[in-house]
Amino acid sequence: MHRIIIDTDPGVDDAHAILMAYAYPDVKIEAILTVNGNVGVDRTTANACNILDLLDKDTPIYPGCSAPLVLATGENASHVHGTDGLGGANFPPSKRKVETEHASHALVRMANTSPGEITLVCIGPLTNIAVALKLDPNLPEKIKNLVVMGGAIHGRGNTPNISAEFNTYTDPEAAYVVFESWPEFSLISWETTMAHAFNGSLLEKWFAMNTPQAQFFKKTNQRVIEYLTQVLGRKMLFAADALAMSVALEPSIIKKHEKHALTVELNGRFTRGQTTVDWMDMSKKPKKANIILDVDQERFIQLMENALV
Repeated sequence: MHRIIIDTDPGVDDAHAILMAYAYPDVKIEAILTVNGNVGVDRTTANACNILDLLDKDTPIYPGCSAPLVLATGENASHVHGTDGLGGANFPPSKRKVETEHASHALVRMANTSPGEITLVCIGPLTNIAVALKLDPNLPEKIKNLVVMGGAIHGRGNTPNISAEFNTYTDPEAAYVVFESWPEFSLISWETTMAHAFNGSLLEKWFAMNTPQAQFFKKTNQRVIEYLTQVLGRKMLFAADALAMSVALEPSIIKKHEKHALTVELNGRFTRGQTTVDWMDMSKKPKKANIILDVDQERFIQLMENALV
C-alpha cells in the first residue's frame, strides 16, 4: 500500500492531481492539507471538500496556513483559476466537516506515528511544510519521499517576477526552508510542466467522456483554457500538479532527471522567488534536488485519463 499525504491549494490543476491519486491502484491518501496559494486557504479548503464530495471519499482535510511565512503580497492566481479557485464553476458549499487540527501539526503527528512510510506530495506553496519543520526539525527523516511541484529551473516563470514559478514565488522563505532542510527531494518545475502539456484534441476527447469526474474536469477547466488560448494562441492545458502526482505515484514514469544543488532567491528586486540550480555543480554544495526533466508522456496521459473514468 502506497501511503500519501497531499499538501495542496486547490486550484484547478490541484484537482487534476487529487483525482489522479484516488484513481491509482493500491494507494491510500492519508490526509489532505490545505494552504493559501491559488486562492485563500478558506477557499482552497472548501474546494478540497468539493473534490472529495465528487469522489465520495472520507479522507480528513486539515486547513493550514493562511499567509506566507514573511511577506504577504496579497497576490494569488484567481485571474487564472477564478475567484473560487475552480474555474468559476461555483459549486455549492459542501456540508463536509474539516479537521480542527492545523495542517502542520497533523503532518508532524502522522510522520511520527508512521515514520518512513508516507510520501509527501506538495502541489502548492510550501508554507505548511516549513512550519512543520520548525515544529519538528527531524521531520525529513520520517518522510519516505518528498515530491514538490515548484520552481522555474531555467528562469522561465509564470509570475510578476518573471523568472519565478508561482508556488515558490508565493512563499519564497518557506521554499528556502524546505529545500535547505530536506536531504533529498524530487522537483517538478514549470518548464517541465510546459513540455508535457495536453493538446486541444486530447482535451475534447476527455470532455466528451460521460463520467462525473470528466464533467467536473470540463467544467473547471474552461476558464483556464480560455486564458491559455489568449496568451499562447492555441487550445491547450498545462497540468503541473498532476505531473508531480504522476511522479509520486509511479516513479518509473521518469525518463530523464538530474541531481543538483538548488536554492531560492529571497532578495532580488526582479528575481525574488526564483529557483537557482547549480547545473555545473560549481558550488560543491550537496545535490539535494532530483530535478525531473522528462517523463513518459503517453503514460502521463493514460494516468490522467484513468482519473476521469
